[in-house]
Amino acid sequence: MFRGKNYKESAKLVDRATLYDPVDAFELVIKAAKAKFDETVELHLKLGVDSRHADQQVRGAVVLPHGTGKTPRVLVFCKEERVQEALDAGADFAGGQELVDRIMKENFFDYDVVAATPDMMSIVGRLGKVLGPKGLMPTPKAGTVTPNIKQAIEEIKAGKIEYRLDKTNIIHCPIGKVSFGKEKLTENYQTLLDAVNKAKPAAAKGQYIRSCVTASTMGPGVKINALKQA
Repeated sequence: MFRGKNYKESAKLVDRATLYDPVDAFELVIKAAKAKFDETVELHLKLGVDSRHADQQVRGAVVLPHGTGKTPRVLVFCKEERVQEALDAGADFAGGQELVDRIMKENFFDYDVVAATPDMMSIVGRLGKVLGPKGLMPTPKAGTVTPNIKQAIEEIKAGKIEYRLDKTNIIHCPIGKVSFGKEKLTENYQTLLDAVNKAKPAAAKGQYIRSCVTASTMGPGVKINALKQA
């Protein structure tokens, strides 16, 4: 794989064999971020579970204390009488069958999170094959299927993120921007890690968190000692 000059310079700052304490890891990530834009900082957690088994799924949502640095665009499926409530709470789009039609016919995906009231799931369910692969399907586990749509929208806008395993048993999540500084990034990291630890399935055996790596958008990965409290 071709690596640019900036990446190679940044990689020299990181000892790939070292497990860094969380605050030191984020200090390194910030130092290694050389792009001309405010890079997103991501966390990658490899878990000792098998996502092919229903009793070893790890999925949920958590509100990061400092948000992600990005205000997500929210689409809400609700009855007509609740559309204005959703828009007043901060939803970017709200509606019912007309939004389903727009998604199906126009490939409308100009949003980051989808929420729905429970009474709309019968029509939203038809979008499973379209929204599911994009990670946009609303679910009670993530708090995006709820009668309390106002609270759901406010939490999403405030920095609520969903975490879930991919097919290789890794969770990938944004936890902020380089401009946050190491203290805020560390606090966001610890909040996410605590949530993932609480979500540990009873069926999980052996070491639960196999590896924990953070990196900025264009920077090298930095390994974190996930057993060390921030």
